[in-house]
Amino acid sequence: MKTLSKVMGVACMVSALSLTAPAFADSHFESVWAKERFQIRVRGISVIPDDDSTVNIGGETDVGESAIMPEVDVTYFITDKIALEAIAATTPHQVYYNGSTNLGDVWVLPPTVTLQYHPLKGKNFSPYAGAGINYSYFYGEESGTGFTDLEIDGGFGFALQAGIDYWINDNWGVNVDVKKIYLDIDASLNNDTIQADIDLDPYVVGAGVSYRF
Repeated sequence: MKTLSKVMGVACMVSALSLTAPAFADSHFESVWAKERFQIRVRGISVIPDDDSTVNIGGETDVGESAIMPEVDVTYFITDKIALEAIAATTPHQVYYNGSTNLGDVWVLPPTVTLQYHPLKGKNFSPYAGAGINYSYFYGEESGTGFTDLEIDGGFGFALQAGIDYWINDNWGVNVDVKKIYLDIDASLNNDTIQADIDLDPYVVGAGVSYRF
């Protein structure tokens, strides 16, 4: 039921975005591909799980906070104040049982697309808020000592976002950004004899440099 609800939610949001974009295409920009519509950021991010879990043998699993890793995002302004942002990043994590036993290591690739509102676009101090879709793909699983066959399934989630650009000049600025991703994943170990349902629900916290054309 959770999976069905997520798929339906994602489908509805994608449909809304596809219907909304053409409606806003008549903004003051010269063309759909005008360079002024684009903004690029490079951030350092940390993914901080806010997890809760159910394990078939009892106890709990915990996914550790990531190291600070680079992230690149591209923002496209549909209008002066409405934008789409897509991010690309990957982060390493350790998975623990009951807070201390290392079950293994994994990398996550969490591409996220958000629809944003920029109320003060064009001002030096430019906050924004957004909501969108995340798909988290887990790869490179390595089981901890004494365990085998660590597998973590990817899944869709919903993302909320808030951030601030502070523009130093016409092209360059600094950025702080926080996302909350609501993500439910399944994990297994020792040839499926250990199974966990994990509400990962991470915060993605980042800071970096913004560039607009």
